[in-house]
Amino acid sequence: MLFEHIYDKSLAQASFFIGCQAHGVAAVIDPKRDIDTYLQIAEQNNMKITHIFETHIHADFLTGSRELAALTGAKMYLSDEGGPDWQYQFAHEGLHHGDKVTMGNLIFEVLHTPGHTPESISFLLTDTPASKEPVMLFTGDFVFVGDIGRPDLLEKAAGMIGTQDVGAVQMYDSIKAFEALPDYIQVWPGHGAGSACGKSLGAVPSTTVGYERIRNWALQYGDDKAGFIDYLLSDQPEPPKYFAMMKKLNKVDRPLLTSVPTLKKLTSAELTDAMNKGIKVIDTRLKTEFGEGFIPGSINIQGTNSFSTWAGWFLNYEEPFILVAPEDQHDDLVRKLMRIGLDNIMGYIPSTETFTSNGGKLSTVQYMDMDALKAEVEHAGTQIVDLRGLTEFNAGHIKGANHIFVGTILDNLDKINKDKKIVIHCQGGDRATIGYSLLKGKGFNNVYNYTAGMNEWVAEQNEVIS
Repeated sequence: MLFEHIYDKSLAQASFFIGCQAHGVAAVIDPKRDIDTYLQIAEQNNMKITHIFETHIHADFLTGSRELAALTGAKMYLSDEGGPDWQYQFAHEGLHHGDKVTMGNLIFEVLHTPGHTPESISFLLTDTPASKEPVMLFTGDFVFVGDIGRPDLLEKAAGMIGTQDVGAVQMYDSIKAFEALPDYIQVWPGHGAGSACGKSLGAVPSTTVGYERIRNWALQYGDDKAGFIDYLLSDQPEPPKYFAMMKKLNKVDRPLLTSVPTLKKLTSAELTDAMNKGIKVIDTRLKTEFGEGFIPGSINIQGTNSFSTWAGWFLNYEEPFILVAPEDQHDDLVRKLMRIGLDNIMGYIPSTETFTSNGGKLSTVQYMDMDALKAEVEHAGTQIVDLRGLTEFNAGHIKGANHIFVGTILDNLDKINKDKKIVIHCQGGDRATIGYSLLKGKGFNNVYNYTAGMNEWVAEQNEVIS
């Protein structure tokens, strides 16, 4: 058996290439949308991709199953569990609990594991030449290392009221079934640390049933169903805004993108015209570079591992947008965007020089250091805004600070007082620079960025309220 674990750090998302070398055939589980990765693995190993599996209708990324099927002719094996509201709306091979799919010498057994979503399934793999017993379990968003999938996403991200309570009960039952599996079975989850699909995912890529029996909080509750549900639903991180669109696009027929597109370089005149029409400019430079000089109205979303997540908060799927990014970063950035379906890139400029060469004048970030902020804490004319997640804020914040999560700041501008001096911060500065650029773009001119954030505030033993 050939096995490769493919991991996208930008979304903390795992996919798997599994091949039967004796028959020269391979399967991919939960493929990302830039599918050239799997085609290269297949070519390097002289294999043909014949099977594509998905564990559920994903919310956090746009799968490449249909692109991969279009280029390889492979069949898509997808869940038909969960009831009529949870069916894929395009042709596929439907799977139910207990089904077995044979690929060469490999057998994939389907386990219905609802909770995260009603249609969620896991795949139990048996490598028949090596053993008659299953050896691997691919759990998708069911069981992670040290955590389990959250059942509240459908309600919080997609507005499906009442689904989180039903999902929590289903998850309890699914965990009971997981506990019955042998300790030696390897568990390969669909996500790792950094994913918003759980609240405390481990950083290692895989685990075993036996290890999770000891370590995973979800397996420690025994018959205490109420305690399990209460803990599962508490303190979950804010689900990114784009999750609702992923649920839709992964379920329905949609346009395919079978290669990584190239970007058009815009002239100064084209940039000016686009900005006059209200087209968003996304500055992907590091926050320090952005702070030294940025195009007024542009939004700073650094081209780091979190780029696609924050882009999904502030871009919609109808409007075009422009990137500020040098050419050597395009392949990485475009891949990150296409993985969540943000394909409507109008073009790019390599630097702010395209703007200034046509007479444009850059703005700079107004910073505030810790000592200056300490003097502002008790000042009636100053509003301190904490842009972190609610769980972070509740764990400890600066006295008098107001909480507005950066992802929802544009929906809460009425809570920020333009007549006051505004000081924003987060944990270490990345989210604060996003927030700063958004506020400046909305006409908040008396705003300051305490970019060192809670990391410095706590390290210097300043007062923290919880």
